[in-house]
Amino acid sequence: MLDSIRIVMLRTWHPGNIGSALRAMKTMGLTRLVLADPNEWPHGDSKSIATSMAAGAADMLDNVDVVSSLEEAIDGCNLVIGTSARSRSFPWPMLTSRQCGEKLVKEAKTGEVALVFGQETSGMTNEELQQCHFHVSIDANPDYPVLNVASAVQILCYEVRQALLAQQEKQEETEDAAPYPDTRQMELFYEQLELALGDIHFIIRQHPGKIMTKLRRFFNRARPEQEEINILRGMLSRIRQNAAVKDDKEESSGR
Repeated sequence: MLDSIRIVMLRTWHPGNIGSALRAMKTMGLTRLVLADPNEWPHGDSKSIATSMAAGAADMLDNVDVVSSLEEAIDGCNLVIGTSARSRSFPWPMLTSRQCGEKLVKEAKTGEVALVFGQETSGMTNEELQQCHFHVSIDANPDYPVLNVASAVQILCYEVRQALLAQQEKQEETEDAAPYPDTRQMELFYEQLELALGDIHFIIRQHPGKIMTKLRRFFNRARPEQEEINILRGMLSRIRQNAAVKDDKEESSGR
């Protein structure tokens, strides 16, 4: 799924930010970086500077795609989210960083998606933002809402990974979920429980009081699984058998 998510950086000025962004991406499992009209890539010493800042993610440099425009960078994408730290004069659907991660992961199941970052100094233009389906703004100190572009990449890639992990956990829980007994099976259990408690004289069958009500509340709150109910019913059967044997012995000795 993460292979369907591309990180797009527009008109990147400093090659060190490219390397830092790749490092941020790799730590979160993202591998696709697209540079749209970068200032110094792949010419001159820019690659060595990017390599230095990428550290352990330098292997990703050779797989970076370089295109000339945002249109090329997002070509084929079903969802495009643009980052913006500034309020704009026109309304546009806004996402929090958490919502951004969730939406990217959800839609990456069925198609290509892109998360776009603007130039370090000027961000994205209004025209570029209008090519996006949603805008995302990272919550920050309102007195100083300034983030280095690589830091912004790190934060939003982290949200993508958290959304993916949450989805996988939910899927695993669904796949591994044990069946629960239905209402009829629970009623049979409660009937057997009441009989067993009567057999051992823990309750008086004709006057059980509030004990069974409290036990119902307890088991409803605990919500035992089908296998656990089977174990409990097996225990109750053995309790009733032992209680019957004991009663027989007492009856025999009394004669």
